[in-house]
Amino acid sequence: MKILNLYSGIGGNRKLWGLEHKITSVELNPEIAQIYSDFFPNDEMIVGDAHQYLLDHYKEYDFIWSSPPCQSHSSFRKNICVRYRGTKPKYPDMRLYQEIIFMQHHCACKWIVENVRPYYQPLIPPSVVIQRHFFWCNFEIKEKDFESDLIRSGQIPSLSKIHGFDLSKYKIQNKRRILRNCVLPELGLHILFCLRRFR
Repeated sequence: MKILNLYSGIGGNRKLWGLEHKITSVELNPEIAQIYSDFFPNDEMIVGDAHQYLLDHYKEYDFIWSSPPCQSHSSFRKNICVRYRGTKPKYPDMRLYQEIIFMQHHCACKWIVENVRPYYQPLIPPSVVIQRHFFWCNFEIKEKDFESDLIRSGQIPSLSKIHGFDLSKYKIQNKRRILRNCVLPELGLHILFCLRRFR
């Protein structure tokens, strides 16, 4: 299967997908893209704008996973960072809804868009909610319970263990944020299993 993994980060969602698929990942940050490539050297890594890449290449894949930036939608950011820590509010990043609408109307392949629970009523209701994630997709995802990903309380050692990524050799800022942005690998695998039922 040809898979497009957009806004890939270091590859939490992809970690348990194995080597049988041809995977192209797109990540804007070159340092994070290099870490992904170190963990998944068989994948093709594109350092660039995932939003534009989707528009230009959506017809080339059997499955598209997109995880657009979530910070501007996050209930945690609004309720904790803005309210109590003095963080400035910002407009929600509408690329999330642009991609959902685009894929609903133009993608013949199977696709999924992942984001966090927002602080507002979502403009498009999600297909399913699992853990802290909202998913919009064109195939059925069975609800399933997973262990906590410690998104609020986890520190680098516990997050590294949960997600299975050792970042100790990398001199990169915000390791905790990078790990917190990962989708739990078991959840990524569960979604791939659900997808296979519809292919």
